[in-house]
Amino acid sequence: MESIFSTFLTLGFEHISDIKAYDHILFLVALCAIYRISEWKKVLILVTAFTLGHSITLALAALNIISFSTKVVEFLIPVTILITSLFNVWKRDTREATQTISTKKINITYLLALFFGTIHGMGFSNFLRSALMPGEEDSLITQLFAFNIGVELGQLMIVAIILGGTFLALNIFKVKQREWNLFVSGAAAGVALILMMDTYPF
Repeated sequence: MESIFSTFLTLGFEHISDIKAYDHILFLVALCAIYRISEWKKVLILVTAFTLGHSITLALAALNIISFSTKVVEFLIPVTILITSLFNVWKRDTREATQTISTKKINITYLLALFFGTIHGMGFSNFLRSALMPGEEDSLITQLFAFNIGVELGQLMIVAIILGGTFLALNIFKVKQREWNLFVSGAAAGVALILMMDTYPF
């Protein structure tokens, strides 16, 4: 069992951190774009909400409880990136105007991360189902759990790199936070639009 656990733990970590999975990485970039390293607690809650969302659909899909069109999911993932990028600009502008973010706006952010996590979980499940080893239900649950932990560890590494990059931009290179947000969110939105055109399923 330990061998299966470590195998799928590594599989999950490598899947999320693989440059070929840049759509998931890009979503994390967009999700964290407006936060400073000092706001790591808010980022941690956001990532936890995202993890909860993708854990639910990953489990349901991997266990064949739900199913969905792969083409539609591939299209919806860049949609989540685009919406998050646009929301960043609106949220940061509101924050700079008032110097505070209301509890309502924070809750909306967390709910979006949770909801978008369910969509990304569908994408993870397409990969996981092809890698699952046949066996007893306990074995399948072990594989699913290990893969999910691996994905989470990979996400935390990516988020740490993103916050580190933001710290360098704002504190070392003295980029204004608004400009950094617009640059990162704009770049993410541009890539998302290209992906949406490439994956449009209808």
